[in-house]
Amino acid sequence: MTRYARIVGWGKFLPPKVLTNFDLERMVDTSDEWIRTRTGIRERHMVNDPNIASSDLAVEAAKRALSVADMTAGDIDLIMVATSTPDHLFPATACIVQDKLGATQAGAFDVSAACSGFIYGLALARGLIASGEIDTILLIGTEVLSRFVDWNDRETCVLFGDGAGAVVIKASEERGGVMASMLGADGSGASLLGLPMGGSRLPPSVDGIAEGENHIKMKGRPIFRFAVHVMAESSRVVMEKMGWAPEDVDLVVPHQANERIIRAAMKQLKIPMEKAYLNIATHGNTSTASVPMVLVDAINEGRIKQGSKLVLTGFGAGLTYAAVAIEWGARTPAPEAPIHRNILRKIGYNLAHVRSAMRRAVRAFYGFLLGPEEGGGWRVPIRQKFDEWLGLRGKEK
Repeated sequence: MTRYARIVGWGKFLPPKVLTNFDLERMVDTSDEWIRTRTGIRERHMVNDPNIASSDLAVEAAKRALSVADMTAGDIDLIMVATSTPDHLFPATACIVQDKLGATQAGAFDVSAACSGFIYGLALARGLIASGEIDTILLIGTEVLSRFVDWNDRETCVLFGDGAGAVVIKASEERGGVMASMLGADGSGASLLGLPMGGSRLPPSVDGIAEGENHIKMKGRPIFRFAVHVMAESSRVVMEKMGWAPEDVDLVVPHQANERIIRAAMKQLKIPMEKAYLNIATHGNTSTASVPMVLVDAINEGRIKQGSKLVLTGFGAGLTYAAVAIEWGARTPAPEAPIHRNILRKIGYNLAHVRSAMRRAVRAFYGFLLGPEEGGGWRVPIRQKFDEWLGLRGKEK
């Protein structure tokens, strides 16, 4: 029997600080008119707390998505986090999110495909659910791009914002959900957009920082041409897979990189601009968080209803590009979760912090017990009993 990957929960989170174009006028040689006419952006949200990272935004968006789905973290089988700004090079940000949510039954990994990452994640989720391997997936796009922006570069600093969006995807025998996908890449354009420093090619160094290699670098003109073509082409591919004509599509959910790119792609698709949802004016380019946050806004505004035919499309560094076709099956707006269920979820998140602290304490205690066994000593019998309690060895006879 066919298994479908249906979106049953959704949520977004934006950091409270807003940076307007007028704020940028005081920081760099630019103007509100210059930014708006070239990008469509008026303002963007920024993280201004040094203790907040991508995982923190992801957790907040995930909590909202789980509430809409009326599920707990324990119901999740797999967490995928699409991000270009992970908390660390490794471990995966998804593992940090898993711990903070208390999703003890879930596997976790990151998706690295830049701004296309969330759509790549939707395609992966569809395949995993269709195969029968996984039943419920939490997919998150999250970014703190402001940490990597060169605030002296007016070409890039005006573009990016921070935020996170999440969806819960569940297996169903009822038709609907993510129905078709197209994933693509052109690695010959890898040098056009990226963050040079931080990987094995260019590890962090004082000289690299002095040269600004720890900031986002972008060549806008060739990316513009590439983006228009691949967003239109990838959308066309998934529409053909579904047998949809342009007039059949109810809404296009595009990556919010530049309003002019979106308008040009819609023109190529011969789909009226009124069928594209934009929030770039208030969000800016939030990379992997862009598409899920647009999806949430469109749902909340009533633009997506049961039976709606959607095309989600995007492009990003790599260069990557992707699109999915969705037959929307969830009820919108989602019914309000019972109060007691929300209370139980909050208790669960608090218990997750306690559980995580206890596990760290146990590891620290066990580390204290670990001593050189060669010479014996008083730690050895205690360690043996501790191992027996943990089930790491059989009882001594």
